[in-house]
This record gives sequence, C-alpha cells and structure tokens, in this order.
Amino acid sequence: MHVIRPVRRDDLPGLLALAKVTSFGLTTLPDDPELLEQRIDASTVGFEQLRGKPAGEPYLFVLEDLSTGAVTGTTGVVSKVGGFEPFYAYRIETSVHESQQLGVRREVRTLHLVEEHDGPCEIGSLFLSPEVRTKGLGRLLSLSRFVFMAEFRPFFDPVVIAELRGVIDDRGHSPFWDALGSHFFQIEFPKAAYLSIKNKRFIADLMPGHPIYIPLLPESAQRVIGQVHEQTKPALHILESEGFAFSGMVDIFEAGPIVQCRLDDIRTVRASMRAEVAAVDDGITDEPASIIGTTLRQFRACLGSVRDQGNGRVALSRLTALALQVKVGDMVRHVPLRPAAEGRPASQTRGTS
Repeated sequence: MHVIRPVRRDDLPGLLALAKVTSFGLTTLPDDPELLEQRIDASTVGFEQLRGKPAGEPYLFVLEDLSTGAVTGTTGVVSKVGGFEPFYAYRIETSVHESQQLGVRREVRTLHLVEEHDGPCEIGSLFLSPEVRTKGLGRLLSLSRFVFMAEFRPFFDPVVIAELRGVIDDRGHSPFWDALGSHFFQIEFPKAAYLSIKNKRFIADLMPGHPIYIPLLPESAQRVIGQVHEQTKPALHILESEGFAFSGMVDIFEAGPIVQCRLDDIRTVRASMRAEVAAVDDGITDEPASIIGTTLRQFRACLGSVRDQGNGRVALSRLTALALQVKVGDMVRHVPLRPAAEGRPASQTRGTS
C-alpha cells in the first residue's frame, strides 16, 4: 500500500536517493542536500499556513511505501509563480512577411521571452521510482495534487501550468540549448538548469530580450521545440486527459512544452466529491479504483475503493482507512482514478469544501 503525504525533514535521504536515479532535465529534484532541505522547509511552512491569497507557497509531497517506509516518488505544487522569482518562458508567435512585388508570402514563427511576475499556479516535481511504475501509482502521483487543490481551492491561482521536460539525451545534451542558450550563457545545459533553481537572476542578465526567428535555428533545434522527453510522454497523456492543452509557450532551456488548464476545468477538480466516512468494511473489493484524500492540512491520499452509502456518505476498506488515518465520521474527498471515458463515471452529486 502506498500513500501520498507532505514531505518531512526525515525524508531527505529518500529524496536524495530518488535524485540520483533521475535523468537530466528534472531540475526540481536536484542531487543537492542543501537545496532539498530548503525545499522541504519551505513546503513545511506552506502546509502549516494554508491561508490567504496564493503568494508562491510550495507544497511538496512524497509517495511512501507503507510496508517499508521507503520514499518511492515525489510530486509538488506551487500556488503561484512569479514575484521576486519571475517565471520565464518562450511564447511562440507567428508573423507574416509578404512581398507583393515578388509574390511571396511567408508565415514565420518566432520565440518571444516572457517574464511573468504575477503568474499562474504550477505543478511539477513529479518523479516515480522505476521499481514501482505499476498499478496506477504514476497517475496517483499526478492527480493527488488536484484532489488537494480541490479541497483547498482558494489558496491556488485559477490557472494551472506544467512545464514538461523537453528533448535531452542521456548525456545531458539538448539540441535547443546547444543552438540558442549556450551562446549566451556559455555553460552546459545541466549546469544552467541547476543554477535556475537556485537563483533565476542570471536569466534576466544574459537571455536576449529580442525575438528569436525559429527558421534561423538549426533543424535539430527546430524539431524539438514543443516536444517532450520520451519518459515524459505518460505524464503528458495524463494531463491531457485531465483537460490540459499546449499553452503556446515552451521552456527557455530545452524548449519542452508548457501546458495549462483552468483549475476549475481540471477533470479531477470538477469530478471530486466530499463525503463522510460512514463505515469501514473489510469486504470492499469490487468497486472501481478511486483516488481518496483527506480534508486536513496534513493531506494524505491513496488508491482505494469507495462504496456509496447515499446522502454524501461512503464506506472504505480497512486498509484504505488505515493508510489515510481516518475513522468513521471523518470527511474524505474522492474521485475516480480515470476519466469517465476510461472508467465508470461517478454516481454521486459533487460536494464542496
């Protein structure tokens, strides 16, 4: 049994172990104890507060194997990007160049640097240990964030984005970075990505502010603009099934796509329902898989079965109740693991927090 819960200080060794097996491009999980400690501390403060308008609070979760206590995955949310640490991206635009004299009309794509100080909510930091990439745990990691956001809706920006890892080879080379960023920063891609999580000031100092004409880039760079890393395709599929779509922007380092969706339009947020635990029943085994989360600040979520008892009440299996640390009379929020097209739609009336 696996459970999603807020990260703790004693999870640092587990996070470092995960960091050592990630490939290039996952900048939010650095193999750096000091940076990871800072992320854990900032997340702890975020969970303790959970109040007021979103102001950039980070919420970092881990996936724990309850049978061993091992940290086998991580996922996170930032309530709002920007502020003192701007959000940078390239927006793809198309301009028309036409000569009536020559009878030539060309549509040329360009990259425009975006510097956002009052940006949207951002999800990220998703990584699942290769040993447990089965039984819906990747989907649990991804969607549990939305269950949490649905429960604490006022504390997140109304628009949600995700920067997806772009095309990078196993040696850390990015065709897009080699063609563009390397000429201005004069450092290798992995170092630039690492520095960006410590302080983004160097981006404003060195990144050109004028438009970049895509046709002037090498073919190898043009081909990867807006493309995802092979290992990131499952994550993209999950987000697309939730309602996310390409935003027209790409990452400034390796040109991975940035997808977005309004928070209220995300399938998991719309379909999730609040219910009271009416019973804990050892016989619950035949219901469709759901993501079930608690309604407390120290949020917990897991995969399990929910049996509708009517009147906004549900029954859970004993194993699920133990994993979530809930009892009869407590409230939970649940949602089918997969969209209606992939599984049975929910039958209850949606609840509110």
